[in-house]
Amino acid sequence: MQLKIDLHVHTHYSYDSLITPEELIFYAKKRGLDGVAITDHDRIDGALKIAKDTDFLIIPGMEISSLNGHVIGLNLREQIPRGLSVDETVDRIHEANGIAVACHPATFFKGNLEKEHITSKFDAVEVINASALPFNYSVKHSERLASCLSISRVAGSDAHYSPEIGCAYTIVNAELEIDEIIKAISKGLCQPFGRAIPLKTRLKRELLILKRKILV
Repeated sequence: MQLKIDLHVHTHYSYDSLITPEELIFYAKKRGLDGVAITDHDRIDGALKIAKDTDFLIIPGMEISSLNGHVIGLNLREQIPRGLSVDETVDRIHEANGIAVACHPATFFKGNLEKEHITSKFDAVEVINASALPFNYSVKHSERLASCLSISRVAGSDAHYSPEIGCAYTIVNAELEIDEIIKAISKGLCQPFGRAIPLKTRLKRELLILKRKILV
């Protein structure tokens, strides 16, 4: 079975995202996705709660702020602490039966990992991040990195605003079960697809986030 999954989505449990659980499910279905990974910044509670409250496939994860840049952990059920080295962060993810993804490794202003910290200890590289700037450079650099390390290639929207969901996604050859999806990704039975988030959508998102900050 080929599943279409956005592996990098933030909800309003992240400090910088506008996406409510209801919007998440609505737009995921609208984009024809079979599932999404919720990867809120440095917290797992939102992902676990949303997964519990819906029948739609939610892969609980985190975007973890390591000392050397951001690391995505997928299939997590416990909090991974921020502020550890990349190696320690990846080890903690594996100890929690998750997989570690080097997210947006060639993107400006996103806490990207430096090349020397991305090793074959990672399970995958996020080669397409729809929010990445500059987009084409990011894809080309990340593809090369994944190829050099001989590890899986995945994609995600990095959505912080509901219309961004599904702009990038991963096709995974697996049954519609989280454990099977995680195994398939770790074995490379997946392929990244996607495009950059349109500028108009980015600008609207930033204006809405700014408005929320002003109101708060």
